[in-house]
Amino acid sequence: MYIVMAVLAFSLLVIMHELGHFTLAKINKVKVEEFSVGMGPKIVGIKGKETVYTIRLFPIGGFVKMLGDDEKSSDLRAFNNKSPLRKLSIVVAGPLMNILLAAILFGTVGSINGFLEPTVSKILEKSPAASLDIKPGDRLVKVNGSKLFTWQDFQFEVAMSKGNDIDITINRGTTTKNITVKPVIDKETGSYMVGLYPTVVEKPSFASSVAYGARETISMVKEAYMSLGIMISGKASAKDVGGPLSIIKVTGKVAEAGIIPLLSFTAFLSTQLGVLNLLPIPALDGGYVMLFLFQIITGKEVDDNKVGIINTIGFTLLMALMVLVTIKDILYPIKI
Repeated sequence: MYIVMAVLAFSLLVIMHELGHFTLAKINKVKVEEFSVGMGPKIVGIKGKETVYTIRLFPIGGFVKMLGDDEKSSDLRAFNNKSPLRKLSIVVAGPLMNILLAAILFGTVGSINGFLEPTVSKILEKSPAASLDIKPGDRLVKVNGSKLFTWQDFQFEVAMSKGNDIDITINRGTTTKNITVKPVIDKETGSYMVGLYPTVVEKPSFASSVAYGARETISMVKEAYMSLGIMISGKASAKDVGGPLSIIKVTGKVAEAGIIPLLSFTAFLSTQLGVLNLLPIPALDGGYVMLFLFQIITGKEVDDNKVGIINTIGFTLLMALMVLVTIKDILYPIKI
């Protein structure tokens, strides 16, 4: 049952992503031929007014097939006959829908469970922060020049410090203070800490829950790009990388903890899906975003054959990467 819940959660991410493309295609009067959840052989399909809605065998993605998106058509409603700006709006809508879904889910969880604010409520005795000019009520706004949106942002920066000094910017009323502190290892948790406790918002209002959902999503987007930077620099281990099997496994395990943890993890995955799809890689949405931005800025058309070759190469490499991480999932599964 937990695996089923995991598949449903992952399917929600795919549906919302493709719904973004679908909605903007309709707004821009592009004919959508198929809306599919899943990849591979078709299991079932329902014919709408002009669109076939299908469910396919492998729950690892989905697609929206538009008239004129893979070969040219003379139809005025074909994707290839729309302006670069309209094409851009259709392509970028998928990842943005995932980011919007994350904000809604994070806000929902926050409204039910409450959340932590990066405002100091207490200072641990005999900790690095105890000897500094920090008081309850101080709001943490930056660490090492990086803006803090959530308490988790602060924890992330402390963990990434590896025990090196960090610069904290604090708001106290109308004044701003800069303080330097050296994190130390917490003997109980084995992680770095400075001895500050956040403020717990137990019963947030609707407006504060919405604001929290937005802040948490921005935080996740920022951390996703930082994590990608760590991977590209070679500082991450291959053991930290997981594919579809790992996602389903971890999501199933989270589902065992209850609906709230599942919603939080689904929001996290939705953010990652949005961020990854916006990377400027051929065959991903981000690759097309770069192409259409180039056309908008320069006013020049790009040869379709060249675009097709680049996308084919990009898609082949992405599929090869998926095969590799799937093999890794089987041979060296992530331990939970």
